[in-house]
Amino acid sequence: MNDAAEQYVRLVLALGEHDSDYVDAYYGPAEWRDEVRHNRWSVPEIHALGLTLRERLSHFDRPAEELESLRLDYLRRQTDALIARAEMLEGRRFSFDEESKVLYDAVAPTNDENYFRSLNAAIEQELPGDGPLTDRVEAYRRQFAIPRERLDAVFGAAIDVCRAKTAEHFALPEGETFTVEYVNGKSWSGYNWYQGGFRSLIQVNTDLPIFIDRAIDLACHEGYPGHHVYNALLEKRLVRDRGWVEFSVYALFSAQSLIAEGSANYGIDVAFPAGERVEMEKETLFPLAGFDAGRAEQYYRIYELVSRTGYAGNEAARRYLDGDFTADQAVEWLTAYALMEPARARQRVKFFDQYRSYVINYNLGKDLVRDYVERESGGDRDKRWKVFEQLLSSPRLPSGL
Repeated sequence: MNDAAEQYVRLVLALGEHDSDYVDAYYGPAEWRDEVRHNRWSVPEIHALGLTLRERLSHFDRPAEELESLRLDYLRRQTDALIARAEMLEGRRFSFDEESKVLYDAVAPTNDENYFRSLNAAIEQELPGDGPLTDRVEAYRRQFAIPRERLDAVFGAAIDVCRAKTAEHFALPEGETFTVEYVNGKSWSGYNWYQGGFRSLIQVNTDLPIFIDRAIDLACHEGYPGHHVYNALLEKRLVRDRGWVEFSVYALFSAQSLIAEGSANYGIDVAFPAGERVEMEKETLFPLAGFDAGRAEQYYRIYELVSRTGYAGNEAARRYLDGDFTADQAVEWLTAYALMEPARARQRVKFFDQYRSYVINYNLGKDLVRDYVERESGGDRDKRWKVFEQLLSSPRLPSGL
């Protein structure tokens, strides 16, 4: 299986030469990347080699060890996603649901306007008044936009508390660390670029106001126990300890991303259950940002209600990418049902253009990871951390959740 895994890595690197977003991280042998660049395989050649690899993997006997068996399933599924992505680069168009299934091993539920109207009705009770609900939500949240001059201090404190909480439960690899940069002109709000050697670069997009909830969300999601920890554990336990080279490369448009994004979002709840998060922020982050800590409880009641509208983004992306919405109609939908102010909604449509059905990985991914961890842990908090850690350092697939 090691030879097949090595071929998979080379094919991912080769496809990345044609798709700048495809290889999210690589810290394997430099000569493999050099070799790929020398070979200059075309997309049709990569597609054909992917089909050959898939056929080869189909003949492997299932290993007796559970983790080895999961590895085989992972290689097969990741190869399927690679083949599909090559076909997309060759011009094939999948529907939104077909694409998410073949790339991310999952399909998001479909919801209509009535579903989102019912969610918005609950928010109306917290923010009564005249004018569109979106405007009221935005006006309320802008009262909690972190001032630019306080941003680094607030993020630094959030990172420290997230790391401390994670370190209580995980044995983090020695020497792990990351740096934070503030950037502009991106379609995303935050991004973790894993460098290998247990190091990450985390970039935070400051194009739009950053509200107080994003401090812990980004610190957990991009850092502890999110992407940084996920990648570091894979490197330590699978690449270094087991020699599984396929985990030295991260193909963004693959089933791995649903696990990565879902666990990063659910990790926020693992680290800080709702009540604990509010108390911690009242003591630490609200004062650092210059906000009245007495308003934290209402802020997070509204935050939780607005968070439930997340699937409206999936629906906007589905209709937009399937050709049922124009870009302007997608913005209108996001404004009405995801309660995004227009500038934020337009940024989200740019994300759809760049990453397409990837959007399901955040909310559906979180729900699948949460349900799996809660089921396996029986709701026990200490066991929840243990199950979560096992998930982060294993090749489990979305359909396996």
